[in-house]
Amino acid sequence: QVRLVESGGGSVQAGGSLRLSCVVSGYPYRNYYMAWFRQAPGKEREGVAVIYFGGGGGGIVYYADSAKGRFTISQDNAKNTLYLQMNSLKPEDTAMYYCAAASPGVYLPNSATALSPYQYTYWGQGTQVTVSS
Repeated sequence: QVRLVESGGGSVQAGGSLRLSCVVSGYPYRNYYMAWFRQAPGKEREGVAVIYFGGGGGGIVYYADSAKGRFTISQDNAKNTLYLQMNSLKPEDTAMYYCAAASPGVYLPNSATALSPYQYTYWGQGTQVTVSS
């Protein structure tokens, strides 16, 4: 059974930083796409960053425009852990953040496709990030 468990959320002031973690267990394949999404109250879930997890894929990453230059997605294959380093946080970054994994064999050729929640099969329970001004 695939399980994704996020941690690292919290409350910070604008300009601060947080690092989110997502531990993956039970996934029977080595390489697949993983992503961070977020959802604020009353808004649709939006993609933040995507990475080809497991070391293959030539270091493929995608970022939403809102994340470029401030957020960094990374992985630790030995720990089966996905990270999202968030710097220069803004109040508009306040949301529940989710990690997600695509099914094996899924190909995400561009950022628009990769940042769509419909491409992902497995989801964590979320971790709350609150940024105050």
